[in-house]
Amino acid sequence: MKKKIVVTGGSGRFGQCLKNYKSDHKMLFPTKKELDILNLKKIEKYLKKNKTDILIHLAGLSRPMKIHENNISQSINLNIIGTANITNVCSKLGIKLIYFSSNYVYPGTKGNYKETDPLLPVNNYAWSKLGGESSVQLYKNSLILRISMTEKPFIHKKAFANVKSSFIYHEDVIEYLFKVINKKGVLNVGGKAQFIYDFAKKNNKKVVKDYLKKNSNHNIPFDSSLNISNLKKIIKNK
Repeated sequence: MKKKIVVTGGSGRFGQCLKNYKSDHKMLFPTKKELDILNLKKIEKYLKKNKTDILIHLAGLSRPMKIHENNISQSINLNIIGTANITNVCSKLGIKLIYFSSNYVYPGTKGNYKETDPLLPVNNYAWSKLGGESSVQLYKNSLILRISMTEKPFIHKKAFANVKSSFIYHEDVIEYLFKVINKKGVLNVGGKAQFIYDFAKKNNKKVVKDYLKKNSNHNIPFDSSLNISNLKKIIKNK
């Protein structure tokens, strides 16, 4: 059944990819002027006017990671308060909410994290995403996607050969998104657990090996890989 889907944060990297996707649903990408996530009245007005069925919440603050250490008020406003506002309005209007979170909400020490594993964010960015999750968890007509994704081809000149993740490309996430769109709860979304360098070199032959040191100020986990067995079950049944 064709749905009307509103996407916040359409000007971001993933949002731009989503704009180019030919969906069976009607997708709207409001500007910040049309839908400001820090303005409850504007959010409600836009969603009511456009008779929204589903809201995909991408808007927020991500890179550079250091901004979440240097400007915590911006991180709090955009990733926590903004998400709480979106959740408030969606719950009031009965709109299905899909929230893009991060695999960084897990401790990042052992890898292969299941959705039910304990959470312990590794940096301020991850804490801000978990802060957003906290409000979404209160609203049962929602889906939280803990995602490990990046641009294609891998955009960085160096990649860690001793750091594991479950990276997939934005385009692959979009394919999965529309297969899980009717699900609720929490779902890990990613690819095979592997070292970032091994993932990166497949589409960027020029990428150079790098190694994360234990006392590094990068503040990223050594193994944030995801257990994606639940995702695989859903995709298999589609």
